Amino acid sequence: MEVRLGIKSDPVQNRFSYEWLFSLMNSLGVHDLQLGGFIELPMLEDGFFYELREKAEKKGINIKSLFSMYRVMGGFFNNDSYMEKAARLTYEKYISAGALLGVDYVGASAGPVYLDKIDKKNSGIQCFFSHMEELMALAKEKGLKGLSTEIMSSTIEFPTSAEEIDLFMGYLGDYHKKNEGSTVPFYLLGDISHGYADKNKDVVFSNYDQFEYAIPYICEFHFKNTDRIYNNTFGFSEEERGRGFVDLAKIKEIIFRNEGRWPVDSLTGYLEHPGPKLGRDYTDHLLKDMLIESIQAIQEYF
Repeated sequence: MEVRLGIKSDPVQNRFSYEWLFSLMNSLGVHDLQLGGFIELPMLEDGFFYELREKAEKKGINIKSLFSMYRVMGGFFNNDSYMEKAARLTYEKYISAGALLGVDYVGASAGPVYLDKIDKKNSGIQCFFSHMEELMALAKEKGLKGLSTEIMSSTIEFPTSAEEIDLFMGYLGDYHKKNEGSTVPFYLLGDISHGYADKNKDVVFSNYDQFEYAIPYICEFHFKNTDRIYNNTFGFSEEERGRGFVDLAKIKEIIFRNEGRWPVDSLTGYLEHPGPKLGRDYTDHLLKDMLIESIQAIQEYF
């Protein structure tokens, strides 16, 4: 099984150009990019995506995935027809943009149900399913390999628990099997820093257990460090590893011990680094070293 290392583009937003990131990735021998969706993306003309793909290819970078960096497609859970429509239109634009970029996968966080409307949880899930059925068909028409949603860390965001993983992937997996010729598969995006800690800060579903449980449904994942209750996230520099909890050696062991359970032959893990405080002369310039140190730390294992 091949495990590749990539970078998610989120932290360069409003700091550096994509060309800067492509050059840095090339110098590090990292060639897979997950483009983090951004606020302006649904409003951009097709030419933007054609040009970005060309710039990436000139630097030897493959834009392999498009995944929103915000919860902009969460309107399926709001019990609001206007928000639902906005989520659907945004998803359609992401799928079209992904096709222009030549990515394999397009995805987003499924979204949260409001805490004060937790009774709408089940209806939100059914709303999400009904839209995904149609969007899986659209993604097939556009030539994608799959759609995905991220495994989360909260009872108001989905899916987080083992039961929710089974519910999501059972329903959408069965739908794809019945409509294999006209839909793409629906996958999960894993995150090695996600797990579930309850209101008392007791860990109920560890990041390692959640990641391993979901392996049969994961098409790609995020490399990210965190503390013991999944509250703060950061990278893998020497300083960050000193306060972090994620053990890269253990992640590697889980990946290869479960080699026969993955649904894909080639798996990319993207460094998802939040970067330093945005918009300060004394912090923005720190991003380059943060990315380099984290990538090099991961490369010791992968």
